[in-house]
Amino acid sequence: MTGDPGRAAFWPRMIASFGGCGFAPSAPGTVGSLAAMPFGYALLQSPPLLVIGIVAVSIVGWAAIGRASGGADHGWIVIDEVAGIWITLLGLVALPGLAGPHGLAMVIYLLLAFGLFRLLDISKPGLIGRIDRRHDAFGVMGDDMLAGIVGAFLLLAIRLASRWMQ
Repeated sequence: MTGDPGRAAFWPRMIASFGGCGFAPSAPGTVGSLAAMPFGYALLQSPPLLVIGIVAVSIVGWAAIGRASGGADHGWIVIDEVAGIWITLLGLVALPGLAGPHGLAMVIYLLLAFGLFRLLDISKPGLIGRIDRRHDAFGVMGDDMLAGIVGAFLLLAIRLASRWMQ
């Protein structure tokens, strides 16, 4: 170890910024969410792997946020968006008897998942906003994870309603 604090914080910053996506000049949360989508889509092919990915990103992200920023919610921290958008994607595979969408329907649902998550993450209604006001790593990760849970339920409700209406 060199003793250089900047060097020591490199990996936590890379994790917390999702490989540097958080350093985008504008809308880093949106950039981080978009960057997470292809990985989330790949993990959707095996729902248990998606759950493992969510757990791993959440644990590693929480630790990285603490090391990189002391728990402060800097704009460049977007690993929380990764966890949140992946949780939202669970709404596409949440019910074993409900087949996941394919083709154009999948594209539409992926766009809908992205839109729902970003809307909830930006507007922070109710408990999501209360968690966001915590000034620690739990608050940084927790608001996006709750936004993801709400987004997943909304996405699932839309899927069920669209099937019922056919």
